[in-house]
Amino acid sequence: MTRPTEIPAYSLPTRNRRVILTRRPQGVPMPEDFAIDEVAMPEIADGEFLVRNIYLSVDPAQRGWASAEINYSQPVPIGGPMRALAVGVVTQSRSADVALGEFLYGWFGWQDYAVVKPAAIIQRATEAVPLSAYVGLLGINGLTAYFALTELGRPVPGNTVLVSTAAGSVGSFVGQIARNLGATAIGLTGDDEKVAACCSRYGYASAHNYKTSDWGAAVAAEAPKGIDVYFDNVGGVILDKALRQMAIGGRVVQCGTASVPTWIPVPTGPRNEREILTRRLVWSGFIVFDYAQRFGVANKALVGWYRDGKLTYDEDVAQGIEHAPGALKAIYAGENRGKKLIYIG
Repeated sequence: MTRPTEIPAYSLPTRNRRVILTRRPQGVPMPEDFAIDEVAMPEIADGEFLVRNIYLSVDPAQRGWASAEINYSQPVPIGGPMRALAVGVVTQSRSADVALGEFLYGWFGWQDYAVVKPAAIIQRATEAVPLSAYVGLLGINGLTAYFALTELGRPVPGNTVLVSTAAGSVGSFVGQIARNLGATAIGLTGDDEKVAACCSRYGYASAHNYKTSDWGAAVAAEAPKGIDVYFDNVGGVILDKALRQMAIGGRVVQCGTASVPTWIPVPTGPRNEREILTRRLVWSGFIVFDYAQRFGVANKALVGWYRDGKLTYDEDVAQGIEHAPGALKAIYAGENRGKKLIYIG
């Protein structure tokens, strides 16, 4: 069986450190919404296995998983480990479907060890790519970029694709995939260093700092026939502005709403129905787990581009579980440079 590469050293501690959700966040989770405790090693029952986590994933979706806002999943219980995806190694198994020594990506939480059943597995790490790539390239970030763009955005050669948070863990892949499909990608991001990365590393023909530039005028000049695909990770005023530059028959992919501070109460803003009607837009919401049965399709494409030098990625790796409580605040502030993950091996 093929194994991942660049597997870092990991220990097997005798107790389990956990990042506990101690109170319900108001908007973006803050460090004080969490605590780190230490408990005895968990025991496994028939049908279960024990994973020693190596890399913890930090994902914008965790804001929704922690909050009481209306979401597609039940919120993390107060007093329980923070729900999170992670990459780890199987150290004990009483499941016929899971072997000792397997490297897995799945719902293992922000903790050293997780006792889970096979349903918690998202991917088995069987490609010869760095182990950490299963948190990003072949994790929900790469999978989201691939399926949301190809299934909902459906760019064709010659199309213009506008992407918000273009240098983020999803957007950095979207720009490159759009380029690989023959489209022209334009990025929006929040600082000049990330603007440069969009153009030098992430496949964008151009990029703009939405905080300091008149990006609307720039995009209008670069795409005089309008935007064919808007891949939106932020919602809010950037979405309102982008809708008014869409081409006839354009597609809007709603992948995130990071700019909206809270959904309780529901915020109000410009009415967009007329834009959807007159421009004949298709506006689609996206949840990556709807495509779980087809993750292998995305893996083949993403790994192929990666090996051909047509897809790259950057990582922002923190060392130690103590960085987890502040990690979501940091990524929502745009402080990360690449996919945020935490090495706890």
